[in-house]
Amino acid sequence: MTLRQQLEQYRPYNEQEAKDQELMLRYMDTFDNLLTRENEFAHFTASAWLVNKERTKVLMVYHNIYQSWSWVGGHADGEADLLHVALKEAMEETGLTNVHAVSDEIYSIEILGVPAHVKKGKHVATHVHLNVTYLLEADEQDETFIKPDENSDIGWFELNKAIEVSTEPDMKVVYQKLNDKLKGY
Repeated sequence: MTLRQQLEQYRPYNEQEAKDQELMLRYMDTFDNLLTRENEFAHFTASAWLVNKERTKVLMVYHNIYQSWSWVGGHADGEADLLHVALKEAMEETGLTNVHAVSDEIYSIEILGVPAHVKKGKHVATHVHLNVTYLLEADEQDETFIKPDENSDIGWFELNKAIEVSTEPDMKVVYQKLNDKLKGY
């Protein structure tokens, strides 16, 4: 199934997701390079809400650019299989080797504003991430590792604590939504 088909079939959880779904599909009709950072206005990313087997905790990293505790994920960089991107990024950013998807279906969607910043010595202009989130699972007893070029700490947090430790107001709303949706799984 193509990314477009997945997004068309996705059933929005709330008004935010319904509007973001509409815009993502409209952007797909407008731009042909949303899977790469060549589109400096908007591009696809994949994130993971990486929970333990009991689904009582989430693994977060302390993100160097945003200076906040954050979920894991990254840019599509040309890859249309965003579940694959979410799994790859989750393992790269945490050091975990045994991560699996709870489902291959999209868990959540968000259009996220990204403020201007410097990455690897280069200015990155303000833009948006067309983000697709997947629910992933790992064993909290498995060893984790920091990825120093992206994060400076890593830890398992109780679901509500994950919201508290984030210093990004917009992301607190997203994390609350992800936790609320988890109750239905």
